[in-house]
Amino acid sequence: MYRKYASITDGDPECPPPVTTHDGVTFRRMPEGTDAVYIIGEYHIDDIRPDDVVLDIGANVGAFCIRAARRSRRVLAVEPVLTGVLQENIRTNDAGVTVVAGALGDGSVERITWGRETLTVTTHTLGEFTAMAGGCDFLKCDCEGAEWSIRPEDLDGVRRIEMELHMPPIGGPVNRALLDYIGEHYDFEIDRTPGYDVKGVMGVLHAVRKNGR
Repeated sequence: MYRKYASITDGDPECPPPVTTHDGVTFRRMPEGTDAVYIIGEYHIDDIRPDDVVLDIGANVGAFCIRAARRSRRVLAVEPVLTGVLQENIRTNDAGVTVVAGALGDGSVERITWGRETLTVTTHTLGEFTAMAGGCDFLKCDCEGAEWSIRPEDLDGVRRIEMELHMPPIGGPVNRALLDYIGEHYDFEIDRTPGYDVKGVMGVLHAVRKNGR
């Protein structure tokens, strides 16, 4: 079983050594309590295509987007809190990733807390982020309940979805219209027991559009 959060307690806390994962990705080692994610764990990436536009919502320190950039030439990463560290890790790994400082939502202003940081951001819809990226073929979304703000029509054209699904107390109520859209247009499965145990996590969605685009 994998660990979502790598150990970040080794070494000198003033100048800790970087984290290098088994597949050769190097990250700045973050202080304890930051909730830095260094491995992609349950997300499936083997079918990312070279010409896919990949959108990583909730990029954290870059575990998914840096690896996605090994497979695709066009990757956009969205991160509201750890943006500076994300950009540093992208440079360290010479990854072709564009970073947007932002958060998924319905356009409202939200207070977001992650680890020890809290900030206020104006959210953007998935459609707006898709426009920034120039499209979206492969969507990875791990945004602590904000996935339920996705309008079903904003998934039009998305071939693949990898998404962590939440339920209260994380995020708002489940968006039934979104689930109905996914059920109609995608072949999917939900891993009901992710490789870590966090209250409020429903599971991880793996979805492939039925027309195979």
